[in-house]
Amino acid sequence: MAAKAGDNPDSLMSLSTAFCLRNLRKTMCYLGDRNKLCLRSDVFLPSEICDKLVNTYMELVNTDSNFEPQDGFFQLFSDPRSTRLTRVQLRDFVRDKDLEAIGKQDLIELHLTYCNSLSARSLRTLASFRQTLVSLSLFGCSHIFYRKGGAPLAFDEDDEEEEEEEERPASRQALDTDFSFQGFNRLRLLNLGGLPEEVDPETLLKPLPALTSLDLSNVQLPRSAFLAQWKGRLASLVLYNVDLSEELVNTVVELSHLRHLDISRERTSKFKMTRKTLSSIVQGLVNLVSLDISGHILLDNCTVPHFEEALGRPSIEPCKSSIYPFQELKRPLQFLGLYNTTLCNVTHIPAYKVTGSKNEDQVLNAIEAYTEFRPELAHRAINQLFDIARIQHCSQLLRALQLVIAALKCHKYDKSIQVTGSAALFYLTNTEYRSDQSVRLRREVIQVVLNGMEQYQEVTVQRNCCLTLCNFSIPEELEFQYGRVNQLLLKILEPPRQDESIQRIAVHLCNALVCQVDNHHKEAVGRMGFVKTMLNLIQKKLQDRMCDQVMEFSWSALWNITDETPDNCQMFLNCRGMSLFLDCLKEFPDKQELHRNMLGLLGNVAEVKALRPQLLTPQFISVFSNLLDSKADGIEVSYNACGVLSHIMFDGPEVWAMEEPLRDKVMDKMMAAIQSWDVTSRRNINYRSFEPILRLLPQSIAPVSQHWATWALFNLVSVYPAKYCPLLIKEGGVILLEKVLELQTSHEETKEMARKVMEQCENFKEDPMETSR
Repeated sequence: MAAKAGDNPDSLMSLSTAFCLRNLRKTMCYLGDRNKLCLRSDVFLPSEICDKLVNTYMELVNTDSNFEPQDGFFQLFSDPRSTRLTRVQLRDFVRDKDLEAIGKQDLIELHLTYCNSLSARSLRTLASFRQTLVSLSLFGCSHIFYRKGGAPLAFDEDDEEEEEEEERPASRQALDTDFSFQGFNRLRLLNLGGLPEEVDPETLLKPLPALTSLDLSNVQLPRSAFLAQWKGRLASLVLYNVDLSEELVNTVVELSHLRHLDISRERTSKFKMTRKTLSSIVQGLVNLVSLDISGHILLDNCTVPHFEEALGRPSIEPCKSSIYPFQELKRPLQFLGLYNTTLCNVTHIPAYKVTGSKNEDQVLNAIEAYTEFRPELAHRAINQLFDIARIQHCSQLLRALQLVIAALKCHKYDKSIQVTGSAALFYLTNTEYRSDQSVRLRREVIQVVLNGMEQYQEVTVQRNCCLTLCNFSIPEELEFQYGRVNQLLLKILEPPRQDESIQRIAVHLCNALVCQVDNHHKEAVGRMGFVKTMLNLIQKKLQDRMCDQVMEFSWSALWNITDETPDNCQMFLNCRGMSLFLDCLKEFPDKQELHRNMLGLLGNVAEVKALRPQLLTPQFISVFSNLLDSKADGIEVSYNACGVLSHIMFDGPEVWAMEEPLRDKVMDKMMAAIQSWDVTSRRNINYRSFEPILRLLPQSIAPVSQHWATWALFNLVSVYPAKYCPLLIKEGGVILLEKVLELQTSHEETKEMARKVMEQCENFKEDPMETSR
């Protein structure tokens, strides 16, 4: 059998790492003084394992809501004699004290991304890595060059003062001017994306003559000549969203060793790219393998007229290039960024990988290239992927799904990414693509969707996420996150005035989730407040005098969650469920689906002996008795009303304390109703067990209850033999039917039906392939 998309298993290393992090106290650690997390004395871990532990920890904190961050986690790596770190990637929530905890390590790579909690205290920690650091990223760490609260940086602060300082935000006025890269002699790769305007990049970078890679995205460069100091070494230069000028371009062209140049932009610029400028870059930087000019407007025509283009299939040969300046390339580029330019639409582009919006491949390349550091561009590209999946057909399904999942994980707190990403997932997981997706891949989708629901209460994200969940088999595919998804849906339904479409989808999902699941799942969801939430929705719809899908789904969900779960039935009664039942019956006398759902639910309540006395009132018995005559939804309403009464009658005449209606008259009416039903009726009902019916068979207290139970079995095994004959045989129903034949109190009509049921089961055992009557 061929493997499905995304079916590769996790490595043993990944599984073991995640297990250790989820069970630190059972594997590597113990709780010391003041509940401090401590590393066991017999644990010695090499850098390969320590790096994996820290980087996986960051991933789990950012993507798994069930994973609890451990206070003091980074302190486990404070001593390089027992835990050695070399390559670490930290993002978002990291604090100054976390970085200080690993200050004694000989780090080779340190990547800090969007760590807005870091202040100038962390610059002091960076200095402790200066002897070993080769690669450093401070991308998006907008406060790291500022002191917290304007406090001076002292080297002898005690712990208490440091804790207080940790709570204070970094002040944008208190710029730290003491930090220098002096002594970072091994540093080769540096990312200063988002460096504040107050920090002079020229002064900051002067002590680093040996850099080979520099990222100055979104950095103001009032003077650009200083870049020339690296013209003999720099291989990679990123100037994304940097305001270009003639001077800057001329300086860049001098950097003859450049292999990767990125001068792309997302915002508008006074500088206009010309054919001459592009030609000078291609001619001057002969070693280029990667170039990104996305977002630039070209003033003059850089492209070959359509009628002059080389004939044949699209080619990557420079000599056939549809873009004039690129005809001078010695070889095709490995990467060419043309996103948000008109150049991406030409026929012949001399590059193996191109970003743009012309086709699916270009769009996926754009998502891949821009997700980590340019969410604003990734957002646009995902939006274009959404259109491709919605209107056309996505031919690279696995890649598309993995890229969208990665973007949603990476930018959990970016609303625009969450909106477009969740919308794209809806179309990428629908029926058209479903058969190609593995269980593991679909589980990844579910997890990022739930992350989005958790993080954002905004209408669009919630609607997209709920709609995406509807593409999955429920409850089967959601069972591995069963409690979490129910909690999130109930939270959506809490507000009294929720968006109508979200409310409808969420109630539908809730209903599907409690249908066909084990009782312990139903009981757990009941404890979350499921019953009360559904009744609140019903109350709201009653106030609005509206019987819509939300109303009907809410009653259906209550029917499902009370099935064989006495605790949930009790909650229904405690939360004024019976009062709402009567109000709905009065307000919506002609709503057949509603009546069926309500009576099905009350059938579940009536199956619980301890709760039946609460149904035994003149008002309720009269209502159930009147509903015996209902023709709503075929026989369903009449059948369910008779079921409720059958269980009540089974408790015997001694519990019937009311004068009206008379017990015998109600029983006569029940018998008349049963005799009016067509035994070949197809049913809108699903039994997982016959136990509540079977308990009504071998008894003489209420022959009419026995008659109803026998009719129910006769109908089900006749119309659906393949489903219900095995169930009846398995649960010992045939033996109980034999006892019905032995009882003198059983009606002859009941005995006749019992014989036919037994005969049907016998025939089924002889010919189990028979599927219809």
